[in-house]
Amino acid sequence: MYRRPTGRSARLRRLTTLAVGVTAAVTLTACGGGSDEDAKDNDAPARSKEAARQGLVTKQAAEKVVDTYEQVNNRANAKRDEKLLGTVEAGQLHEQSKADYTQWKTWSKKDQKEYASSFHYTNREYLIPAADSGVTWFAVKTRASADPDGEGALLVFDKEGGDTYRMTMAVYADEGPIPEVAVDEQGFVTPADPSKKVGALAPDRLGEAYEDFFETGGKEKAARTFASTDTSRTSVKISKEGPDDDVKAYATKKFFAAQPAHPKVYALRLADGKTLTVFPTAHTNELMLKPRYMSGFDITPTEEESLYDGTKRDVVTDEFQGQGLAVLDPAGKPRVTALEYRMVDSR
Repeated sequence: MYRRPTGRSARLRRLTTLAVGVTAAVTLTACGGGSDEDAKDNDAPARSKEAARQGLVTKQAAEKVVDTYEQVNNRANAKRDEKLLGTVEAGQLHEQSKADYTQWKTWSKKDQKEYASSFHYTNREYLIPAADSGVTWFAVKTRASADPDGEGALLVFDKEGGDTYRMTMAVYADEGPIPEVAVDEQGFVTPADPSKKVGALAPDRLGEAYEDFFETGGKEKAARTFASTDTSRTSVKISKEGPDDDVKAYATKKFFAAQPAHPKVYALRLADGKTLTVFPTAHTNELMLKPRYMSGFDITPTEEESLYDGTKRDVVTDEFQGQGLAVLDPAGKPRVTALEYRMVDSR
């Protein structure tokens, strides 16, 4: 999949993605060790347990998954084939991609053409944990050919709901390149425990804490908890925008934190001792008529909202599912450096 901002409405400008699909799921196998004969060659000493460690997958197997995903993505985008997409995509990413398929008809011709254009992943760096790490996923640092000047992306492939790997998260960096991940002597990355606090927060608390930027502009806790970044400042700006001009005199707009559709969090140790995290997050956006206007007026849903519920009503509630990228510092505040949402429902 490839996602970068497009020219759609200001509220969704930073919340846009292009969905993907793959024709067939690919089962990965762990790296195999040497044969018994290899062990006997030259009377080599018995290998230590550490030396015999295997990767969760081989680099070749991981490469095959990404290749297949990339190739078929271009066909799936052209057809908006949700069934095809679901064979190799899951998690929070899949929620967003399904929304793109639903809302595609409301996009401009330019956006539709861009969405359906072929691309491929370049400069791939496979981040593979050891088989004994206790996790079921691997990641890839890469960039999309359609965005050669971008900062790159972090893709996560996990065995969610089956025996095959599907892409569950994909976040494109907005504020500098993806940081260098720590690797051991055998080239394996080290996953971090999402429930273990790193500095101010544990990785699995990021989404819940961050939503305060939308609910209160960060005034309750978020401004004190998180380092100020371009991403957090944009969230505050969105929180303060209020209703569009055509309804501003008649309605109020509020945000409320919500549960991510898929709560799994992914975390990796960085070379500098910090922790890189891809996390899910969610909120609802409520546009409500002021009490004195409820008896005589209704809110007309936008074209995108009408795809889910075209009824004119006193309150329009939009649900947004998101995913973000953050760096947690044991000696400082967490930095959220990328964040993308999709409206997945309106009621």
